[in-house]
Amino acid sequence: MTDHHPAPSNLIQRLIYQWQVFLVALAFFTRIPVPKNTPFSKERLNKANRYFAVVGLIVGGISGLVFYGASFFFTQTIAAGLAIAASVLLTGAFHEDGFADVCDGFGGGWDTEKKLDIMKDSRLGTYGATGLFLMLGLKWMALSQIAYPVAALIVMHVVSRATAASMIFSYPYVRLDQTSKVKPLANEQSRVDLLLLIVTAVFVILSLLPAYTAPLIIAALVCRQLCGIWFTRQIGGYTGDCLGAAQQVTELVGYFVIIAISNA
Repeated sequence: MTDHHPAPSNLIQRLIYQWQVFLVALAFFTRIPVPKNTPFSKERLNKANRYFAVVGLIVGGISGLVFYGASFFFTQTIAAGLAIAASVLLTGAFHEDGFADVCDGFGGGWDTEKKLDIMKDSRLGTYGATGLFLMLGLKWMALSQIAYPVAALIVMHVVSRATAASMIFSYPYVRLDQTSKVKPLANEQSRVDLLLLIVTAVFVILSLLPAYTAPLIIAALVCRQLCGIWFTRQIGGYTGDCLGAAQQVTELVGYFVIIAISNA
């Protein structure tokens, strides 16, 4: 997929351009097939970050449908496990891989260079395996007892991706060795991109879980701030793995917030 076309000039061209940019986001974050002739470039990948929350809406929606369908035949615990499995299959464990790499790098590295070297390694270490086991286990436990599980899945897949992607706007990108396994990454974000992420996330919360709007927004902002501080202290900024880790952490915290408020 290559991009040899100038910037769109009229409305139809602009709409086609935005659709193609969305397809780039969908192809980057999921295993959902997109047309092979979809143009790709670094510019389009950077623009695609505005649609990362929309991709979360699709992943969360499909996971929610799996949960809903499974709940007719199984307990909520099994339905939750199947919903998580569906999201992992849809994304190719994209975010989970990032979270595991961050656990390995930050846990096993003594300095920034060593941490980045470990994060580039395709092998899974003890810290990564332990972190991944705990993350998936805690999400499974949370979804097994959460109120409004389908709505929660959709909302948190959207909010967590909006939160992670918004960090591109505020923190420096730490470049890695181009020969590593690291994929291309959106590392530039405009105010319009950031605004679209925020609007998408807030709209979805208000539509599905309006009573939880303020707590979930606060939780997302806290996760964003703490992850930003953590990443900056560890390696001086963010990598793609860091954004994956931020997505996973925010998603889990959101489930906990919903449970806590429901049980209050």
